[in-house]
Amino acid sequence: MESDTTWPSEWLRGVLGVCVLRILMDGPTYGYEISTRLEASGLGAVKGGTLYPLLGRLEEAGWVEVEWRPGEGGPGRKYYALTDDGRAEATTQATRWARFSDTIRSLTDPLVNTRKA
Repeated sequence: MESDTTWPSEWLRGVLGVCVLRILMDGPTYGYEISTRLEASGLGAVKGGTLYPLLGRLEEAGWVEVEWRPGEGGPGRKYYALTDDGRAEATTQATRWARFSDTIRSLTDPLVNTRKA
């Protein structure tokens, strides 16, 4: 993935929830670490004004629980962890996203393959 790729914001809005759920499948973590992992995966920088409202919606849905943990020599952090329902939802969304992605690729791959020829 090219590091200078900027994805259209409407694409990111569509995929960000499933990506955050996937990251949380690895265990509890805090917002900055989630943002760092999203960027490292190739999605680009995700601002707090986008990420934290999403985490709030995931919490309201019952998929994420929040815990404040004291910081080591610094301020405390808000950690996010999947609930049992959240783990099930992460799997469901990942499965649905894979099917959706396959559908989109069936439409777009002929264009990409034409350009390479």
